[in-house]
Amino acid sequence: MDLITTTDDLAAVCSRMAEHPFVTVDTEFLRETTYYPLLCVAQMASPEEAVVIDALANGIDLAPFFALMANEGVVKVFHAARQDIEIVWNMAKTIPHPIVDTQVAAMVLGYGDSISYDQLVQRITGDTLDKSHRFTDWTRRPLSDAQVAYALSDVTHLRDVYSKLAADLDKRGRSNWVEAEMDVLTSPETYRADPERAWERLKSRVRKPKELAVLIEVAAWREREAQNRDVPRGRVMKDEVIGDIAVQAPTTVERLGHLRSLPKGFERSRWGDQIIEAVKRGLERDHKTLPRLERFRPAANGAATVELLKVLLRMTAERHGVAAKVIATVDDLDRIVADDEADVPAMKGWRRELFGEKALALKHGRLSLAVDKGKVVTVEKN
Repeated sequence: MDLITTTDDLAAVCSRMAEHPFVTVDTEFLRETTYYPLLCVAQMASPEEAVVIDALANGIDLAPFFALMANEGVVKVFHAARQDIEIVWNMAKTIPHPIVDTQVAAMVLGYGDSISYDQLVQRITGDTLDKSHRFTDWTRRPLSDAQVAYALSDVTHLRDVYSKLAADLDKRGRSNWVEAEMDVLTSPETYRADPERAWERLKSRVRKPKELAVLIEVAAWREREAQNRDVPRGRVMKDEVIGDIAVQAPTTVERLGHLRSLPKGFERSRWGDQIIEAVKRGLERDHKTLPRLERFRPAANGAATVELLKVLLRMTAERHGVAAKVIATVDDLDRIVADDEADVPAMKGWRRELFGEKALALKHGRLSLAVDKGKVVTVEKN
C-alpha cells in the first residue's frame, strides 16, 4: 500500500522500516499563510519499500513516524534537511537523529555549492525528475495518483543517491566530515524560535544601544504575535518597518503614524498601542544588559591578502574535489586575515587541515603561489 491514511498502517510500516539501517525521508508542506509549516504529506523509503503518509488524513496519529525519526538505530536521509527537521521539531519537539543530508554530502564530494535535488539525481542516476507537481496544492484531498507517484519518486531516487554518496564518502575517508556538519542540523537551538532572539535575523541599520534595545523589543513583539496568530512574520509587520521604529523610537501613537513605512491607519489598530509599549520597554532597558553589536573591521590593507586566500581556496577546492563554499566563506577569509585565531569554521577540524593551516602560512609568507603548467600550485619557503 503506497498511501498511508490510518494510524495502524503507519505503525506497521514504521515497524518494518525500523529494521533497516536507513530510510530516506521527504516532506510536502505549506507555509505561505502560516508561521508554522503545515505538514501535508511525508514520504519514506527503506531499501525494500516506499510509502506516502497522508498527514492530513482524518484521525491519523503521526506518533509512529516521529518515533522512527528519533530511532537511533536508523539513519534518516534527507536532501536539504533543515525545513524537514523543523517540521518534526515543531510538531513533536523531536529532532531526527542520526541523519545524513545529501546536499552537504554532495558538497563535501565536489558536486558544487548547494546542489539542487533534481540536479543531483540527474548527475548520479541519469534520471530526469518530473517537476510538474513541485508547486501543487498538497492540502487538497483526495491526493491524486500522480501526486502520490511524484512524492514516492523523491524518496526512491534518494535511496540511489545516498548509496552512491555514502560509498564515495567511505572510499575517500570523508564520512566524518559530513557527520561533523550534521551537529548544527540536529541541534534544537537551530529550530527554537525564541522571540528574544528574533532581532538577530533582521538586517537593520541600528548603531546606538537605544536603537538596539527598541529593535529587540519590537522584533520580540512581532515574533510572539506571529506565533500566536500562526501567520508569517511579514503579515504582522515588515522587517523594514521594525528597523524604522527602532531608529525613530516613537513613544506615542501619533508619532508612530508619521512613519512612512507603516501602512496608513495601522497606528490606530489595537497593535499600535502594543508597539508603543514595546518601544517604551526598549527605551527603559539597561544598556549593560544588551548584547554586543559585533562590528567586524577587515584588517587594514588586507584586501590583497584576501584575494590571495581566494585563489588558495579555489585551488584547494579543485584539488580535493570539495565545494569551496563548504570549506570557507569570504567572511572567513576576511577574519583570518585580521586574526590568526579567528573563530571561524575554516580554522577548525578537517577544514583547518585542508585549508586553514595553508591560509596562515600564505598570510605570513611561509607559503607562496605559483603557476606550473597552467595550474596554480603552492610553494613552501625555507
